[in-house]
Formats: sequence, C-alpha cells, structure tokens
Amino acid sequence: MPTSPKNLPSAAPLPGLPEWTGFCEAALQADQYALELHCLKAAGLQVDLSGQRHSPELQKAGEQLLVARNFDAARKSLLSGGIVNNTEHRAAWHSALRAPAPMADVAKERERMNEFVRVADSERRWRNIIHIGIGGSDWGVRLSLAAFGYRHSWRNVRFLANIDGHALDHALSGMDPHDTLVVIASKSFTTTETLKNGQRALEWLQAAGVANPYEQIVAVTARPDTASNWGVPQKQIFQFWDWVGGRFSLWSAVSLTTALAVSSDVVAGMLSGAAAMDQHFQEAPIASNVPVQMALSGVVNRSVLGYGSLNISPYDFRLGNLVPYIQQLDMESLGKSVTTSGEPVGVATGAAVWGLAGTDAQHTFYQWLHQGSDGAPVDFIVCQQADHQQPEHHNLLLANCLAQREALMRGKTYEQALAECQSQGDQAAELAHHRVHSGGRPNTLIVLPRLNPFSLGALLALYEHKIFVQALIWGINPFDQWGVEYGKVLANGILQELAGEKDASAEHDVSTRHWIDAFKR
Repeated sequence: MPTSPKNLPSAAPLPGLPEWTGFCEAALQADQYALELHCLKAAGLQVDLSGQRHSPELQKAGEQLLVARNFDAARKSLLSGGIVNNTEHRAAWHSALRAPAPMADVAKERERMNEFVRVADSERRWRNIIHIGIGGSDWGVRLSLAAFGYRHSWRNVRFLANIDGHALDHALSGMDPHDTLVVIASKSFTTTETLKNGQRALEWLQAAGVANPYEQIVAVTARPDTASNWGVPQKQIFQFWDWVGGRFSLWSAVSLTTALAVSSDVVAGMLSGAAAMDQHFQEAPIASNVPVQMALSGVVNRSVLGYGSLNISPYDFRLGNLVPYIQQLDMESLGKSVTTSGEPVGVATGAAVWGLAGTDAQHTFYQWLHQGSDGAPVDFIVCQQADHQQPEHHNLLLANCLAQREALMRGKTYEQALAECQSQGDQAAELAHHRVHSGGRPNTLIVLPRLNPFSLGALLALYEHKIFVQALIWGINPFDQWGVEYGKVLANGILQELAGEKDASAEHDVSTRHWIDAFKR
C-alpha cells in the first residue's frame, strides 16, 4: 500500500520565478521547428519532436525549470506511492497496478479477474456484456475494444454511460438477458449515472425472469462494501483502491470487460507496455526522457506561445477512441487555475483537447489548422506497420499523415503560391493570397511500430507522465476534479425540485429558475 511521506512542497506561482523567465525567453528565441531531426525513443515508440520549438538554450532552460520545481523528488514520490494529491491527501499510484511484480493485493485482484475470465471462457458463458460506467470507468475499455476487437469477438459488448434513456434503450435492445453479464464499474459506487443505469439493468434481468439476477452482475469498485450492500455477490466484486484515480483505472479490474471481450492477454500486454514507459520515465535523462520533453513542449505551446488547444490526430482507424480518452485524461487533470498552495497560477494552463482519426480529420477541421487565425499544436500518431493486407491503403495513410505535418511545419509563402497560380492570368496575384500557409505550427509525430497491446499501453502511459510533468511545472494538482463535483451538487438539488421533493425557494439565476419551472410544467 502507499507510503505516507510528507506532501510535496506547495508550488509558488510561476511569474517572478527566474527559471520561468529564462524558459520563456529561450522558447521565444528558439527555432520554430528543428533544422535537424529531433527524434527520441521510449518503450518501443519513436517520438519526433522536430516540429516543436527546440534549441540548446531552451533545453538547458527547461532542465533548470524542472530543478526549480523539484522534479526528481516529485517523480520519485509519484512512482513510489507518495502523497502527490495534496487536496485529498492521496497517492496517485496507478503505476503500481502495472508493475511486473506487483504488491500482494494488486496481484491477488489481477489473478481473481483472470480466473473469472478463464471460467467464463471455458463454460462459454456470457455471450453478451453490458459495461456500465462513465468517464474513466468507460473510455479506456471502449478504446481497448476498438483497438483489438474491431474484427471479431464471440462476445457482444454494449456500453452504457450516459444517463439519457435513449442510451439505456440502445444498450439493452436485442440482448438476451439470460446470457448477459452486467459489469458495473464505479470507483465510489455512488456515481449517479452508473447506479441509476445499473438499477435499470437489474430490473431488466428481473423482468425477463432471470432466476438469480445478481449472479449476472459484476462490480468493479474501490468501495466493495457499498457494492455488496447494493446486492452484488462478494465473489463478483473486484477491487481497486483510493490511490487509483478514476481516469487511471483502466489499469485495474475495470479492464475485466476487455479481458472477456478480447482476452486477458491483451490486458497483460497493455500493462507490460505501460510498465516499460514507467521505467523509461523513471530512468531516462531529461534530454532523452520522452514524457518530459513532450511536457516541456506542451508548456511552451500553451503558456508561452498562447495556443488554446491541442489536437490529437491518430492516423489509425482503430484509435478513434484515443481522442476522448486523452481528452478526459488531460482536461480533467490540467483544467486548473490555482497552484497547490491555493494561489492563482498566473499563466495559461491546460489546453482544450480535441481531434478525430485521420484521414477523416483532414476533411473536417484541417482547413482551420492550416489557415485559421489561431491554429493548434497537433499530435500525429501513426503505426509504421499495418495489420491488414492492403499495402496501398497503408501507404496512402502514411503519405497523408506526413504531408499534413510537413505543410503545418513548412507552410507556403506568397511567392510560392504566386508561382502556382501563374496559369490563372490576371487573377494570379489575388488568388495567391488565399493559398498562403503561415507554417511553423507546432506538432509532434508519435510512431508505433504496430498497434498491439504493448504499444498502446506504452502510449497511454506516455501521456499520463507528460501530463504529470506539465502539472508540476504549472504548480497545479492534476489528481483532483473539484469543478466536476460542484456541478454534481447543484444537479442533486435541481433534481429534487423537478420531482417536487424540494421547496422551489432555492436560489438560482433567473434563467435556471425559468427552466426548472418550465420543465416541471
């Protein structure tokens, strides 16, 4: 279990910190993209940072900034179970879940999950699975199934996250309740959407005449007693712990659905790849430490250059669900504006994360990326080798990825555009203005050798550690989410008003008051 060292020192706001001033100056003076290849390797991945600001001076300034932020101590505390979540006085020890030789409690739960899968497979049970969870209890499982189960699985998996009744209808429609396993994943086992949907699924089993409906329900939670009181049999409750944040729970028994749908070997491979990235993050020098270098680029882009968003463009159909996964991981972690000491950060922090799988993305928003007034840094992600027998298609995919990246970096001058437009005669000078690309737009290329469980696990851990380092530099806590909690409190009160269970005298703004009254009517 996690150790209990003293909290890390509270971080002061960045403005006024000499190392921050030097970092900003070096970033503004650095080349917009490297004149020489700047490619690093980690856990089998190749990460090309040639499209980011880079110079020896910036590298040195980044290292000095990390020293000022006690990076070595913070990294050690994260990876050893220290208290890095200061507002909730918790560790964030998700790396312990994927350790090659895990602690006894982790090993026990891992073996319990694997045994459950072995028995279910040997008996050919649960042809259908309904996975009920939301946020961190949902996105990682969707991602892993899309990545490795897109061709075939003898089990049919439906996801139920949204509280919208249409989502409930979709999840249950056409399923055989007598051959369906309901997996309820919730860290607290109090999440409103998850518990309400779980109750409806239980009623669906009961209405179909299932003799022992609770025998067809599994719970994955950090509150096993709460799940047991809800009715789930003890033998079907799989535990993780308070020191595992919800958005990092993919590495826990939340992946039970993944193991049932695409095998325990897939889960094991992802754990192994993530562990390899943990080792790289722990041991690699700053200059070649990929999560650290990506984090420094992210801080430059957001806090120095002022980019408000980060685009994720995975050029692989199977990684479409990577975008919302990283979106939650990043925005829930970095969407903070006060330091760990409670003071304003003083600089722009977490960017909005968005995207779409390429090449669909090119026909949706790449016009804005290339010639819009704001633009955004782009993380291009591609697999060097495909797992299909269509080499022409893969070459087209690779060519598009490289071409879009090169256009963002190099741009196109007015003179180049004018030369292209010579055939337009008198209109050439005017048309050329519309074909100018500013270039110099930041981007990173992440190359997986091929998409397998190991490489996907390494990729996800890469982003986890990148986000941790960005948070450390900004001085914020990436492991709480009080903004989300506030909305939940307000929703509970409004729900009682809509149901007529609470006096309508509660204070609201005029618009909210209007719509509560309108919806009640």
